[in-house]
Amino acid sequence: MQRFDRITVNPAQMNGRPCIRGTRFTVRRAVEIAALYPDRTERLREFPELEDEDIRQALHFAACHLPDAVAEMAETNALVA
Repeated sequence: MQRFDRITVNPAQMNGRPCIRGTRFTVRRAVEIAALYPDRTERLREFPELEDEDIRQALHFAACHLPDAVAEMAETNALVA
């Protein structure tokens, strides 16, 4: 079992959504920040309170909580031009 020591869940904070280190930064927001600021220096300038390990754990936490299923593709008889 993966240990996420920087991810906290408190029903009285942010409606119980997973957050980073008890702050009001949700895991969802941390993942969004990682996507919008791929440059580490710029991300740290904009969000100095988010550490690299916070982002790493948020990404891993999100990946662990997404369904991982294989979906069959429907066959089509359409001609490709």
